[in-house]
Amino acid sequence: MVQQLGHLPMGWLMLALLAMLASAGFFVGRVQAERFAGAGSARVHSRPNYHGYYVAMWTFVPAMVVALAYGLLGDGIVRSMLSSELPANFQDMPRVELDVYLNSIARAAYHQGYSGADRVFSAITNRFLELQGLIKASTIVLAMVCAAAGFLLAKRRVAPGFRARNRVEGGIEIFLFLCAAIAIATTVGIVASLLYESLRFFAEIPFWDFLFGTRWNAQTSAEFGALPLFFGTFMIALIAMLIAAPVGLFAAIYLSEYAGPKVRGWVKPILEILAGIPTVVYGFFALLVVAPAIRSVAIWINTTLISTGLASEPLLAAQPTSALAAGLVMGIMVIPFVSSLSDDVINAVPQTLRDAAYAMGATKSETVKHVVLPAALPGIIASLLLAVSRAIGETMIVVMAAGQRARISADPTADLTTITVQIVALLTGETEFDSPKTLSAFALGLVLFVITLFFNLIALRVVQKYREKYD
Repeated sequence: MVQQLGHLPMGWLMLALLAMLASAGFFVGRVQAERFAGAGSARVHSRPNYHGYYVAMWTFVPAMVVALAYGLLGDGIVRSMLSSELPANFQDMPRVELDVYLNSIARAAYHQGYSGADRVFSAITNRFLELQGLIKASTIVLAMVCAAAGFLLAKRRVAPGFRARNRVEGGIEIFLFLCAAIAIATTVGIVASLLYESLRFFAEIPFWDFLFGTRWNAQTSAEFGALPLFFGTFMIALIAMLIAAPVGLFAAIYLSEYAGPKVRGWVKPILEILAGIPTVVYGFFALLVVAPAIRSVAIWINTTLISTGLASEPLLAAQPTSALAAGLVMGIMVIPFVSSLSDDVINAVPQTLRDAAYAMGATKSETVKHVVLPAALPGIIASLLLAVSRAIGETMIVVMAAGQRARISADPTADLTTITVQIVALLTGETEFDSPKTLSAFALGLVLFVITLFFNLIALRVVQKYREKYD
């Protein structure tokens, strides 16, 4: 019986149990509140529903805490108990090998047990299921006991003068605070992990050599000069913004100032479809369509210049993958970010400013140029900076279309590499988290985080300093 319980999906089981307990608590609390409300008692402070919510909350929360504790600690407890019961030859195994073996046991247990010829493996898998079932049964019993204790405590407090509404609203406020705290804690955890691993890397590689070195060969743990990566990242982002900034801004001006409601209703959703296309699709498009086209044009230019005597050797690299291909496609991808944000900012400009300009004899274009755009300029600049951050952090397009050669070259038809490409390359395959090769990926991630944070802070600062408020 216990072993069969080990096969059950604990997540759905606990979810159903918590839902039943909370529903029962709400029903009992509401019925009890309706009784004394209908019996002509003293002035009732809260409606019956709030009493039901209060009882349900105290029934649900203790059981939920137990369920979360199982989710965080349950697997570790089962593995620890199983490890203590293994024979002596397993106890002498290195920790890494033992973890791999336990992982294989867990996978076999997840797939409803083991039916192979290895009797030892089969016996350990069955014991794993028994221990897992025991922990699950203990968790369910403990959750029900805690829920019952919370239910009885809350039920005793249901009374005509009890401020159930205030307690329920206070509980909701605590829940919202915890949600905000989780978001903040996640951010702090990300920064702390990046910073910790980066400091380990900089303990082996000098910081200034990493930032300003011009040779990158991290795959062999030989050279860690990241300047070519920074150059490639900013060059591709610059190409992308040369496409996205004018196209996105002019599209926003057209949609907000010139397009009629019917045209806007069709064009804006179609334009925003670009934001919903997966980046891997953009990468395929850049690799299979744009990059070959750019290479063909570059070869034609080289041939023309050499045949006419204007050049004695090819001027363009004409590589199969290039920074120009990645930048062009990335610019297409970023267009909706610029157009949507700029469109919202332009629409926020009061109509009275436009009417005043028209009353003074200004034309449509003059009004847009001298009134609307200056009023919306902080928001437009913020949208452009946010688009730059998006372009700098893009991965799939540059992985597939930019190449992986770390070098500094002003030729846009040459293949370059970026920070994100190298992070993917360094963390793909078998990695050792104690080697400078792997730790360099965290250093690159920290630099990328600082760069994007810098642009986001500039965008917020621009909006706060130059924002105009209208009545």
